[in-house]
Amino acid sequence: MSGKTPTGDAYEQDLQRLQLALVRYQQHAIAAGEKVLIIFEGRDAAGKDGSIQRITEHLSTRATRVIAPPKPSDRERSQWFFQRYVQWLPAAGETVIFNRSWYNRGGVEPVMGFCTADEHEHFLREVPAFEGMLVDSGVRLVKLWLDVSRKEQKKRLEERRTDPLKVLKSSPLDEAAQSRFDDYTAARDGMLRRTHSDKAP
Repeated sequence: MSGKTPTGDAYEQDLQRLQLALVRYQQHAIAAGEKVLIIFEGRDAAGKDGSIQRITEHLSTRATRVIAPPKPSDRERSQWFFQRYVQWLPAAGETVIFNRSWYNRGGVEPVMGFCTADEHEHFLREVPAFEGMLVDSGVRLVKLWLDVSRKEQKKRLEERRTDPLKVLKSSPLDEAAQSRFDDYTAARDGMLRRTHSDKAP
């Protein structure tokens, strides 16, 4: 497919074809007892929520979970960083989708000053080993990064503020998404470079 976004009938046809492929894959995954973990990351307003909605629209609600991790509690902040995420990992036949994940520490947290430089560096060193263990244990790990231009992001963030149906997507961090756009770009580039591995590209 070209870089152009399909519209109208073409979009619906592509969507139906891809959703059918997802349904067939999930049928196989359930029968085979596969453990599927999909991580959605990206800039604010890049389309993570909408993409996840399209992906899960026809999947089994019993075998599919979407996890949007809340802010960690004081107890969770005292734990090994990855510990709080382990509770949500898939069992046999399950598909788990993270709408943001441990990669918050690779992007949002260092840019916004929510973690120290040492915590950020420690995270970047540990990710390949942690994800390698997941893959070695039989988890099918898919990592996706969604991006959006500064101009398009500005337009979408404004829609969040003015459209009553999108108001729940608003966040106190929205303003920083634009003012620190370049900082997020640098954090993203370093994160993708350091966390890529043969087992979990």
